[in-house]
Amino acid sequence: MKNWLGIAALVIGLTCLVNFGWNSRVDGKPEAADRGSPAYSVVTTDGSHVIVTDNKANKLYFYAIGPDDKIGDPLHLRGAVDLTEVGKPTLTPTTYGKKK
Repeated sequence: MKNWLGIAALVIGLTCLVNFGWNSRVDGKPEAADRGSPAYSVVTTDGSHVIVTDNKANKLYFYAIGPDDKIGDPLHLRGAVDLTEVGKPTLTPTTYGKKK
């Protein structure tokens, strides 16, 4: 359990650093920056996990295969973090359990 918290904290920190560097506006016009910025950014993946940021909604999503699944099986949404909460003393992720 401690490993997941450490990984989540590292991913959130790296995501913030990357996103703050890419959120600059050209000539103060939001539409100019929106044309060049991607809607989604893959933070990391290893075939069994994918962490993605939704740059428009400021959310971080974590997908994973099941414990008995193999690489190439469908990835399921496991959790999300609202990145507008960054800077507050705590971040509370929204978790999604595996469907039974």
